[in-house]
Amino acid sequence: MRKFDSRRHFLIGGLAVLAAPALIRSAEAQSFTGEIDDGPREQVRHNVMGFRTQEWRDHFQNLRRGAIVCDTKSRALHYWSEDQSVYRLYPTSVPMTDEFTRLGYTEIVLKRRDPVWIPTPNMRERDPSLPERVEAGPENPMGTRAMNLSWQYYRIHGIDNTAKIGRRASNGCIGLFNHHVEELFEMADVGTQVRFI
Repeated sequence: MRKFDSRRHFLIGGLAVLAAPALIRSAEAQSFTGEIDDGPREQVRHNVMGFRTQEWRDHFQNLRRGAIVCDTKSRALHYWSEDQSVYRLYPTSVPMTDEFTRLGYTEIVLKRRDPVWIPTPNMRERDPSLPERVEAGPENPMGTRAMNLSWQYYRIHGIDNTAKIGRRASNGCIGLFNHHVEELFEMADVGTQVRFI
């Protein structure tokens, strides 16, 4: 019996080793392109394989106008369409401190293409060197699309620096790769439910 158990564990372990690269490639292809470097190796925890599974029923009573969960722990955004035919998972940047992190329910109230970025009064107070506004373009911290939430100054938007994805790097907003926020922008409507957890 012991010999059989050892052989079985060897076979299962071997299959897992053979399958792992394909599973990782599959997950990367479904989630994002690009690499996330989150600092020293011992601190790298929130990569593509670190995303936590979310079920919309754990957060919402229905999918009226679709639903979004912004998971600030695993640094991922989950989207479900109203008819449940579409589910997307995107890596994100998240607020840099607990002080900037707001949790709870909100919704999309405005969608903007090529947004202008205007730093909040608190941001300008902390860093007076910030410009008063940044027009649309590659230097714009909001990237190519922005979705304003019902909470003042909170947005889901693109990003000017892709190194921020997977990191605690924002003043409260959720940042996505521009190609991901452009896809989400087309699917999510004004009125889409959003929960930050």
